[in-house]
Amino acid sequence: MENLHEECGVFGVYSNTSRDLALMVYYGLFALQHRGQESAGIVVNDDGVFTYAKGEGLVSEVFHADKLKSLGHGNIAVGHVRYATTGAKLLQNVQPLIVNHNKGRLALCHNGNLSNSYELRTMLEGKGAIFHTTTDSEVISYIIVQERLRQDSIEKAVAAAMDIIDGAYSLVISSPQKLIAARDPHGFRPLCYGKTEDGSIVFASESCALDAVGAKLERDLKPGEIAVVDQTGIHFDTGRCGKKDKHFCVFEYIYFARPDSVIDGTSVSLCRRNAGKFLAQQHPVDADIVIGVPDSGLEAAIGYSQESGIPYAIGFTKNKYIGRTFIAPEQSQRTEGVGIKLNPIREVVNGKRVVLIDDSIVRGTTCRHISNLLWNAGAKEIHMRVSAPPFIRPCYYGTDIDSADTLIANHMSVEEIAEEIGVTSLGYLSIENVKLLTGTDTGFCTACFDGIYPTKVPDGMVKNRFESKISCRIENP
Repeated sequence: MENLHEECGVFGVYSNTSRDLALMVYYGLFALQHRGQESAGIVVNDDGVFTYAKGEGLVSEVFHADKLKSLGHGNIAVGHVRYATTGAKLLQNVQPLIVNHNKGRLALCHNGNLSNSYELRTMLEGKGAIFHTTTDSEVISYIIVQERLRQDSIEKAVAAAMDIIDGAYSLVISSPQKLIAARDPHGFRPLCYGKTEDGSIVFASESCALDAVGAKLERDLKPGEIAVVDQTGIHFDTGRCGKKDKHFCVFEYIYFARPDSVIDGTSVSLCRRNAGKFLAQQHPVDADIVIGVPDSGLEAAIGYSQESGIPYAIGFTKNKYIGRTFIAPEQSQRTEGVGIKLNPIREVVNGKRVVLIDDSIVRGTTCRHISNLLWNAGAKEIHMRVSAPPFIRPCYYGTDIDSADTLIANHMSVEEIAEEIGVTSLGYLSIENVKLLTGTDTGFCTACFDGIYPTKVPDGMVKNRFESKISCRIENP
């Protein structure tokens, strides 16, 4: 996987028992660590008293036993792991965001990106709002608080805010007495809920986090749905469901989600194997073995092998004690990180015609390094197959693709890319087939492949646009 990232995992729990909710959220965030490795945070709510801890780094680096114990006990807790797609890697941007207002407090966790965040923030600042972070998540919190001053409940405030904000958002919010979860009307990002044996209600970005805390998956929230949990149980507001076409991010199935997760009723692992089968049908080749780039290329490689009859083999060993290569900020460091993270098994690839399966090509640099590893290990041929179509457009919904200029598919043909990354042949999954990964046309968002955006998107939108805005103010007071 080459330098493609997704923003955040969210987790929340409501319990009327004496469970250690801080520890429960800790386990849930561990299961969601793949969704964000830059920072983590937990808020425990004890009858309106919020205690929190958050910091930069992996979950295991931010939290230790004493810190978790210091969070105390409560009946509501929320947590977040982050990768920055809007807002830089700054401590003030670490979530959950905690907001005080004259009707109480709220702690907000957000996964996704608003497509109208710059417009909304400019409007709010024009009315005197003072922002403390550079994230679009703070825009959401401001809108919700504004609506809470007009509405008689937090759930009505969230519903009203959903009529104003646009783009991708899966939210988990703690008010003093309630736990709220909401999914945007297009359903860009996943959000599910489950129950434990003692009746605790759990929300999470993926079902694997429910498994980690012993909660049974009930179902995914519908696009546009709001769930409210209080002392009387869980209640749903479906008034905004079905008002907009569903546009689930296809890359959740291709790469972001863990293979053991089930999203909207479909196994992520099955979808990846389907991608491999489609690739074998689209781009057959005579070869000796099929291997996948760990981790998200492995299931697709198995699918390619099953469909083609070419034996599947484990071609790389992965260092389990290093984070994803994108943690390094500079491209040179990312490339070096691949060599530390992956190493080919020479006995498997030496003298073989290899089908190499990966999930995407963004800029091509990491793919070139991986192919060099295989050539140096004695590969006779390398036929690369990619379980996604070529990227040609930026994403505004939470995937870190912010400039069409950097995407290799905008500058080279497939044959030229194959030469650039050093492989014998190259084949991408078609847009038609990527829409069928779940077995039917799910209504995926494929804007990064075809430029057809489900929402209005602004011109000149860049990743750290709010930092640029702040810099301009400092330079031109």
